[in-house]
Amino acid sequence: MSDFSEELIRSKTEDDQEESCVFSGTGMSFPWLQKHIGTVATGGKKEKDFAQTTNACLSFIQEALLKHQWQQAAEFMHSYFQILEDSDSHKRQAAPEIIWKLGSEILFYHPKSNMETFNTFADRMKNIGVMNYLKISLQHALYLLHHGMLEDANRNLSHAETWRYGEKSSSQEVLINLIQAYKGLLQYYTWSKKKMELSTLDEDDYAYNTASQNMLNHSWKTSVNLCALIQTPGVWDPFVKSYVEMLEFYGDQDGAREVLTNYAYDEKFPSNPNAHIYLYNFLKREKAPREKLISVLKILYQIVPSHKLMLEFHRLLRKSEKEDHHKLGLEVLFGVLDFAGCTKNITAWKYLAKYLRQTLMGNHLAWVQEEWNSRKNWWPSFHFSSFWAKSDWKEDKALACEKALVAGILLGKGCRYFRFISKQDDEVLRKKIKRIKKSVKKHSIVNPGL
Repeated sequence: MSDFSEELIRSKTEDDQEESCVFSGTGMSFPWLQKHIGTVATGGKKEKDFAQTTNACLSFIQEALLKHQWQQAAEFMHSYFQILEDSDSHKRQAAPEIIWKLGSEILFYHPKSNMETFNTFADRMKNIGVMNYLKISLQHALYLLHHGMLEDANRNLSHAETWRYGEKSSSQEVLINLIQAYKGLLQYYTWSKKKMELSTLDEDDYAYNTASQNMLNHSWKTSVNLCALIQTPGVWDPFVKSYVEMLEFYGDQDGAREVLTNYAYDEKFPSNPNAHIYLYNFLKREKAPREKLISVLKILYQIVPSHKLMLEFHRLLRKSEKEDHHKLGLEVLFGVLDFAGCTKNITAWKYLAKYLRQTLMGNHLAWVQEEWNSRKNWWPSFHFSSFWAKSDWKEDKALACEKALVAGILLGKGCRYFRFISKQDDEVLRKKIKRIKKSVKKHSIVNPGL
């Protein structure tokens, strides 16, 4: 076990290490734990005590990790390696993965850790419990990517890609697909850099033609890896974006559209708002008809009604010739402002203030009442309290004016928010506040016409 423990960083002196005690995250001494560990190494301890010792070590490691006490966690890991000798076959088989997860976490954050230490630990763990080889290889590659070591990560993935153990299982197949896909992402990164270089060259230059041909060959290798993965049901956002970018670059608009449509609408794939965002942005670049754009954003609205694209969705609905789209446009604005993260969005309030007036002038009072009836018990305190009136006026007077108009229309002249804003004597906003009062008097749904 010492081969592994050497890879976990120790800051204690040799004299400290010889003390027959182990320290918990709280600094308490546990001499009995060191005693158990010593007897396990000589084979003289009972199985029950062995299990108690390893369980105690695991608890101490977890506690230290939660408290970000990386040195204490490393010290306990020296002892936890004994789990690899457990007589329980299930525990012994599960041990390598547990050791890898705990050890890699410690080495990632330990102040005295370094790249060589982590690499050595990862390489040794791959050969202990071969069923974890692919998982560890993939995580090791991601660690290398995190530190900008792209060539090492690619080499690591290439080795894992050709690795096999026994008959190819479904779990191995998924992991190999992931490994190939990350190789594809690395190749895409190289391709993307070459594309940037290409943009600086003259199209009639020999270097341009050579670079174009190299990119074409490289993109084929990349697309093979990415295309294979995104056909498997799952959430593959970065892979899909990369693949579609290459398809668009080489003029395969139909292929890009097919990939994004399947990703968004195929029932085998989990519900994913990003899939609809990617499809919408692609169709927008293609200048697709408004109806098509609306149909995509309508699904996104059902999944994430507070998404920033909902204001764009509202504009599309407002321009539509269909009355049901106009009604939905009002619903969308109310839906956006239901969320706390949108309460300061002045554009949303401006749109709602304007659209409420248009809707009421168009004799659609029922639309407004339908939306308001489900909110009248909580919107007043959520949006239109005296506290918010004072706070909004202090922070953003333009926002306060838009909200005051909406408050007055929905709650009438007696609304606290509207009353506070309407009484403010601001030289710059005096005319605007006067117009707000007139609009509330004309359009309020509380006392129409008064």
